[in-house]
Amino acid sequence: MRKEFLPYSKEIIRHFKHPKGLGRIKNPSAIGKAGNIICGDVLWCYIKVGKNKRGEEIIKDVRMEVFGCIVAIGISSLLTRMVKGKTIEEILELTKDDILKKTGPLPPIKVHCSILALDALHEAIYNYLVKKKRKIPEKLRKVHERVVNTLKEIEKRHEEFLKLEEKLR
Repeated sequence: MRKEFLPYSKEIIRHFKHPKGLGRIKNPSAIGKAGNIICGDVLWCYIKVGKNKRGEEIIKDVRMEVFGCIVAIGISSLLTRMVKGKTIEEILELTKDDILKKTGPLPPIKVHCSILALDALHEAIYNYLVKKKRKIPEKLRKVHERVVNTLKEIEKRHEEFLKLEEKLR
């Protein structure tokens, strides 16, 4: 019996085939957007912030729209499950390694997808903190600067497509 080779873990395939947390949230607390210069994937993250029983701000709901590959979709689905109900502080401590522990091994060329989903989530949190006129942690500010610069480069490269996309939104 020949075993079929799949370059992605069962967890990624499961989240790709049966994604959770994809789509938009009506009246989100904030929206984040991130992209990757190499592959051209783009993600939008919508968050709804609420409070837990201790009065801490938590991500009450989170959804992502993904223009990307199997791994980008799978990781986005997984990440929405990982962060729902967590505090903003807990989420800001998440790293790509935390995500990769949940996904299992990925081909090295696809590891950027874990960063992309996390970047979109961090951008939504950044935008939420800006709306609330709150202090932006230094680490988050640096992520924001990197994401904004990457998006500018993607926009330059894909100007015609982005015009069409805006018409469709």
